[in-house]
Amino acid sequence: MKAVILACKKIRDEVRVGCLNCFKALSEKTGKFDADVEIVAWTSCGGCPGIPIARLKLIKEMLNSEGRDFDAVFLAGCILMAKENFCPMDLDELEKKITETFDVEVIIGTHP
Repeated sequence: MKAVILACKKIRDEVRVGCLNCFKALSEKTGKFDADVEIVAWTSCGGCPGIPIARLKLIKEMLNSEGRDFDAVFLAGCILMAKENFCPMDLDELEKKITETFDVEVIIGTHP
């Protein structure tokens, strides 16, 4: 599976401290990374109120220019944490839009 990870801009921050759990789960093949996963891109939602579809379209264009693509999008654990605390994004609607726009699998969460 070739995947893009979509993370919360506010939680992951500029130095990616918030991504350490995702990297650990990916290397240990735990959480939602228990399958054969290749991360081809990593991006944020773009910040509140979020523009994830536009960001994923740009990633798709850049990957396609290199002869690559993705077949799954992980909504990172930080997006779930943000949703529980302050994020206005409707995750059900986001999952539906990603699936409709890119015809890919959407996986909710990343690490235990």
